[in-house]
Amino acid sequence: MPSFSGSKHNKPRGLQRKLKILYKPLAHWHPVTRQLLNWVVTAGSVLFCLLMLPTRSVGMELLGIGPDWLLIWVVSWSVKRSFWQGVLAGIVLGLLQDAMTSPHPTHAITLGFVGGLTSLLQKPRFIQEDFISIALIVFVMAVVAVTIFGIQLTWMNNGDGGESLRKIEYIWAYHKRVALASAILSSLWAPVVYYPLNLWWQKMKLLEQG
Repeated sequence: MPSFSGSKHNKPRGLQRKLKILYKPLAHWHPVTRQLLNWVVTAGSVLFCLLMLPTRSVGMELLGIGPDWLLIWVVSWSVKRSFWQGVLAGIVLGLLQDAMTSPHPTHAITLGFVGGLTSLLQKPRFIQEDFISIALIVFVMAVVAVTIFGIQLTWMNNGDGGESLRKIEYIWAYHKRVALASAILSSLWAPVVYYPLNLWWQKMKLLEQG
């Protein structure tokens, strides 16, 4: 019957039309839609790093310490951006980490400093487009971050008149272990965050320039 045969042909055509829209190249998308998608991907990557912070599985733990996923994200973001963009991203992610852990001492100062310092290394003579360069930057920044955190703890200890349970000797003895473990693990896992995000941001930048 004509009516049934027509409906059979319309369904595949409708499905094909939907698939074409779904897989439409990003270059043909409206700039506002593309920008919204970029924000969603960026925010989703931050959420992923937040959820990974308490995760401890095989290859993600050394001496009870895991990778600093938010630090990896801040380095990935800041390495090709301006100083203030790096600082702002670090402060925002630091406040998010404070909300998950404790605001005393704050991670906003630590990650803000890391974001700003990383952005100063964006010249080609300092970094190159390879995993070794990014891993090295993350390693150094992890040591810097733990050191700043230790300084904050020391300052808090001094503010309590030396009666705090966190003695200065214990803080810096623990700092050495945390700094090394965090730096090693964070540098090893850095490509997991950096590589896909860098490819995505590069594609978005090329589309905006085009």
